[in-house]
Amino acid sequence: MKLLLHPFELQYKHTFAISRESRTVQHTLIVELNDGPHSGFGEATANKYYSTTTEGMMETLESLRPLIESAQWAEPEEFWQHLNALLPGNPFPLAALDEAANDLHARRQGLPLHKLWGLNAGQLPLCNYTIGIAPIEEMVDKMRELPWPVYKIKLGTEHDLDIIRQLRQHTDAVFRVDANCAWTAAQTIELAPQLRELGVEFIEQPLPAEDTEGMREVFLHCVLPVIADESCREEADVERCHGLFHGINIKLMKCGGLTPARRMIDRARALGMKVMVGCMTESSVGIAAIGQLLPLLDYVDMDGALLIRNDPATGVCIEYGQVHLPESAGTGAALR
Repeated sequence: MKLLLHPFELQYKHTFAISRESRTVQHTLIVELNDGPHSGFGEATANKYYSTTTEGMMETLESLRPLIESAQWAEPEEFWQHLNALLPGNPFPLAALDEAANDLHARRQGLPLHKLWGLNAGQLPLCNYTIGIAPIEEMVDKMRELPWPVYKIKLGTEHDLDIIRQLRQHTDAVFRVDANCAWTAAQTIELAPQLRELGVEFIEQPLPAEDTEGMREVFLHCVLPVIADESCREEADVERCHGLFHGINIKLMKCGGLTPARRMIDRARALGMKVMVGCMTESSVGIAAIGQLLPLLDYVDMDGALLIRNDPATGVCIEYGQVHLPESAGTGAALR
């Protein structure tokens, strides 16, 4: 098996801003595992918040190349266990390799990955489209540019309620709001009734991840459901989020790939929690991997490839929130 590394600089269509940063480009690393007749693809993006760069990931993977390429495995779970021991505390490249291994395995079997897992892609949740923080006029323009049934609105400003009020004047779409850790417990509890009146479905990660006591107050008194993002990185976090959040937003790069993500979904379901999977502005390679989990989810945020102008790959098709999974084997992702 051969490991190939493909770094790219993805260009946003618009400057993308959240409560803690803004950016115009997204660096990403697409990994390819090739066994001769088949290739599997996976992806991990650079992320300042999680101290991850494409250069660092490439350096790490190059240092482990002999151990990766010589690994013998029949199932992706075996490969993940092998990789997890090689990449302790380094879930981003682990996720890319795990996605590639799952893709490769399904291509060898000649089946779409979700079908290999025994899943039916009949009724799938709608994908939201994200509107980053910007002047109101620009946020409205983004909605007009792409009419959509569900928008995720990034918040964390001094006029968050006014943003939602003004955006509501221009669409009947469902809103989800994501404060990216920018609010306090009191602020969240106070805003929630007004947000609910304005058609907001849930609030994602209102408080900093370390504010456990604040989240307990929010969970008890907030009139809207709250979904964990920054508070839910790895498998053990599912238990920690129970009783603090109504659901979890799993990011493949944070948890280490599809293999642990499926375990996290199972555990969340056992605890009676809602399940969402989100993207981190991947190309169509990472988005296609997320798509394989759709039949297991309540909500999905897989709009990354829609936010960029130079997607280096093809994969799933998303039209007005409806996700159409490829019929081809694996995840259906391919480099252009």
